[in-house]
Amino acid sequence: MTNIIFDGPKNAPVSVALAHGAGAPMDTHFMKFFAEGLAVRGFRVARFEFPYMVERRTSGKKCPPNTVKLLLETWFQIIAVLGAEKLIIGGKSMGGRIASMVADEARVKGLVCLGYPFHPSGRPDKLRIDHLQVLKTPSLFLQGDRDSLGGKDDVAGYAVSRNIRIHWLPDGDHGFKPRKKSGRTEQQNWVEALDAFIGFIDTL
Repeated sequence: MTNIIFDGPKNAPVSVALAHGAGAPMDTHFMKFFAEGLAVRGFRVARFEFPYMVERRTSGKKCPPNTVKLLLETWFQIIAVLGAEKLIIGGKSMGGRIASMVADEARVKGLVCLGYPFHPSGRPDKLRIDHLQVLKTPSLFLQGDRDSLGGKDDVAGYAVSRNIRIHWLPDGDHGFKPRKKSGRTEQQNWVEALDAFIGFIDTL
């Protein structure tokens, strides 16, 4: 079983489980910002790593992501440990995508994706939205306007479930970072995303 990093009060009324993206671990500045920001607001936050990232830590070698089957199994294990009833699941990019694939079956309280990878980079024809068309779990997708894996112009044409709300972060890329000429800062987009995340939890 993977290690879990906890932030926030043990007796919180709502817990949030966050998974990392394909290329970076659970303790990046991005992941810490959201975990600690949610914890300060009174939520219990659990961060964990998929088996390939755990192996990368011990071996020091870059390993590709596990099979989708194993990624899904890892999410189900985490949900079993934390309990689904008062749990919101999600995460960065791939972590959020895999969470979206288990959310309905696991019957969690909600789903939040931090930059959903609607398609691979440079492959807007290869969509990852089939399951999103029938998603029943209340969901928030926090997405940069310019996300190369699904920006505002691309996603406008997708047919996804009414249960998904998309919050667009001005001029943001896949990590919500805007260009200097936009007049926005990365910190502003992260704070806006965190506020939207907390506002979403409050609606559930």
